[in-house]
Amino acid sequence: MAHRRDHYDRAFEGFLRARRIPYVAVDEARKTLLPRAGAQDADPALKSFDFVIYGEAGNLLVDVKGRRVSGRGTRLESWVTLDDVESLGRWEALFGAGFEATFVFMYWWTEQPADALFEEVVAHQGQWYALRSVRVGDYARVMKQRSARWRTVDVPTREFVRISHPFVGQAFGAGSAAASGAYHLRGSADIGPEAPALASWAAAPESMIGGWSR
Repeated sequence: MAHRRDHYDRAFEGFLRARRIPYVAVDEARKTLLPRAGAQDADPALKSFDFVIYGEAGNLLVDVKGRRVSGRGTRLESWVTLDDVESLGRWEALFGAGFEATFVFMYWWTEQPADALFEEVVAHQGQWYALRSVRVGDYARVMKQRSARWRTVDVPTREFVRISHPFVGQAFGAGSAAASGAYHLRGSADIGPEAPALASWAAAPESMIGGWSR
């Protein structure tokens, strides 16, 4: 396992390894990731991302965004910087067809999520995390300015519900072996629950989603 910079990256990498999803950690192979075709167009200041994921439904360029949720939580943060959005869009263009830029939001809970709002909940080193995946192109189309000073943007909660997805389903498709077996692996004590927390966050009752609105 790569020596990741923070526990969100380590938890996501543990998630990939437990499910035997092929990937490359960018910090281990940074010099080999820039595509030869069009490399002269790369800005030396272009912000990097975290993982290249190789999936049956397409390859993903993943930037992991860690967000902490205290207790039972009152809001799920989806903010990123404009640099995040612009840089990932550039990387997607550089890598070309077959690669899709994606944010993976890792929500760190101080206790096991109790509201059943996620399909993918994973335990890693005694901590609980919930995952949501969103294509950068979809995010950019609906993002709103959060702070002009800090150049941050975010997405209204209902839009985030609509455009985000379980990660395994995006990378492999809902009917794939990886998706169907995501919660039934054996031989690992650190893969989270054996059953999805919820069939779909978007299907949550109105009263439940209302508690997460901006």
